[in-house]
Parts: sequence; structure tokens; C-alpha cells
Amino acid sequence: MSLPAGFTLHDAHLDVAAQTAMAADLRAVAEAAPMFHPETRWGKQMSVKMTSAGRVGWFSDHRGYRYEMQHPSGAPWPPIPDSVLTVWRDVSAWDDDPDCCLINYYGEGAKMGQHQDKDENAFDAPVVSISLGDPARFRMGGTERSDKTASVELKSGDVIVMGGPSRLAYHGVDRIEFGASPLLPKGGRINVTLRVVNR
Repeated sequence: MSLPAGFTLHDAHLDVAAQTAMAADLRAVAEAAPMFHPETRWGKQMSVKMTSAGRVGWFSDHRGYRYEMQHPSGAPWPPIPDSVLTVWRDVSAWDDDPDCCLINYYGEGAKMGQHQDKDENAFDAPVVSISLGDPARFRMGGTERSDKTASVELKSGDVIVMGGPSRLAYHGVDRIEFGASPLLPKGGRINVTLRVVNR
């Protein structure tokens, strides 16, 4: 299918061995910085669990969406695994590494509403998204919430890049096909999002 301008899909970028190795690396991150359910600024708990790696981590509560230097426990965020950085270097066409690796876990019934990634100040850098585990229906729009949308199924090992005209596009996950992938023993989907927060 034809994707909206600025969205680039790298279909099956990671083979099964690479997916398995990356999943193990992300489990190590989650051991050092346990996953949690953030809240929206309106006090609603998100259906996804998340954690981060890198210089900063993404966070949300009643004060709004932002990046923090530490995990809610007060511990520093772990470094971004090399397996993840390799994908960034392969597909981003950016001359430096990202500041943040946001790791979202989608369990049964979890989804992500349409939103923009706009808490950064380096909009000329792309956002790179890696899918592991169960397939997801990924919805893409334009820079206005009312813009027409298109959707694509993201499978384990797929990588999508949002740059140029899609850098501030609305996007989200309508649903996952829980249990369809054997990668994660308990099912579900991991989405790894790489962002340059500050130039």
C-alpha cells in the first residue's frame, strides 16, 4: 500500500534471531527500570506499560507529557542497547544517536490513541519505531487531527520511520492481534520508539 508522505516502512527489517536478541536486551532494560502505567494529564491510566532507556525517558502524569532524567524510582535510565542503536543507524539517516528509547508493552486489549510526538525540540530528526511480537494495526494521519488517515499492519521485525512531512503527523495503534506471534512467551507487543529530544 501507499503510505502517507514521510512514513517509510522497512518490512521485516529484523529477522527472528535479531528480534529474539533485541527482546532479551529490552527485558534487561525493564529489569533495571521496571515498566509502569503512566497517567494522562486528565488522570486516566494508559493501557500500555512503558519504560525508557537513554539520556532521558518519556513520562506523563497530571503535570503533562515530558521527558525526565530519571525513572520514577529515582534510578537513572539504562543505556540504549546496541541492538536498538544499530537499527537507528541503519534507517534514520541521522548523524547522531537518539536521546531516548521509549519501550511500550501492549498486552491484551491495549491500544494507543492518535497523538503527535511533539515533546522534543529536534523536529528535523526522524522518529524510528520498531515492532516486536504480536501484529498491530498502526494508523497514520496528517498534522491535523481531522486529516484523513490510513492504516497498515506492523508485524514483528518491521521498522517504520516518521520524518519530514510525517514527523509531526498524528498516529496510533488501533489494536493488536494478541497471541499471534510466538516471540514473547506471554504474548503481546513491544514497540520501541527512538527519538532525538535535544539537538
